[in-house]
Amino acid sequence: MSISKTQIEYVLALEKTGSFSKAAESCFVTQSTLSTMIKKLENQIDTILFDRKSKPIVPTKEGKVLMSQFKIISREYQILEEQIQARTKNFHGTLKIGIIPTLAPFLLPLFLNQLITKYPDVNFSIHEITTTEIVKLIKQRDLDIGILSLPIIDKELIQKALFNEDFLVYDTNRTDQKLKNKKYQIKDIDTDRLWLLEESHCLSFQIENICHLKNKSQINNNLIYRSGSILSLLELVNSNKGITLIPRLAAKNKSVVNQDYLFQFQNPKPVRSIGIITHMNFSKHKLKEILEKNILNAVKPHLKKFNNIKLIKPN
Repeated sequence: MSISKTQIEYVLALEKTGSFSKAAESCFVTQSTLSTMIKKLENQIDTILFDRKSKPIVPTKEGKVLMSQFKIISREYQILEEQIQARTKNFHGTLKIGIIPTLAPFLLPLFLNQLITKYPDVNFSIHEITTTEIVKLIKQRDLDIGILSLPIIDKELIQKALFNEDFLVYDTNRTDQKLKNKKYQIKDIDTDRLWLLEESHCLSFQIENICHLKNKSQINNNLIYRSGSILSLLELVNSNKGITLIPRLAAKNKSVVNQDYLFQFQNPKPVRSIGIITHMNFSKHKLKEILEKNILNAVKPHLKKFNNIKLIKPN
């Protein structure tokens, strides 16, 4: 009797999703292919693994006993593949990455095209989602890696800081060139004109943590606005003579950021720590190293001259 790695992957996908259609989608095969392979395995071992009458589909009593072994075998396969790829430098497979919205539009263009060109046999599946969703999906093993603002405190996750990124003030009502070289202090920020991202995004969390600013800002005394997109936020700030705080990499986007409205903080400067999180049982270590190296090489020219500044780190 021979049980294939593919059969085990299909079984575990069905156990996780409880649906043949969803399991097939996650495995990038047709539903009939996945169903046939699982049925073939059940015939091989003379055991019904799933109760197909239940909604969602769940393992049978006998199936539950075997699931833990299938998971062990699957992890061992992953470790073996990782070691072989590292030795032969023939990288392939899928790397599922989650990245926060306040970072994705500004970081990904710096390195992504070069990365996918250099490793054509690796499928990079990228999802722009909030910190909460990244943590949730990594713990469910639906994502491999999260790129986000640290720290993340969770005993199931491993985190690694990559770089610090300082914040700038973006004040669309302060255009006097005589003030251009005057640096802001926290107390200088006009909170009545302050626009911030909604609570579920890490940027407003960082600003709350670092600068102790309110996360609801009243504009023109009768408008309270909370945005979920940093690009939308910047456009609205531009058109309403507002003020906001943006991370250093976002400030490089000249299509939405008027460089005349950018002002630095006095030392110590607010900062966020950007890094990577993975599950404690993560096995694609070489692909993770490749991703880390590409990110660091990409941001170095943009952040290098700010490495020596004194920073206010988040709590």
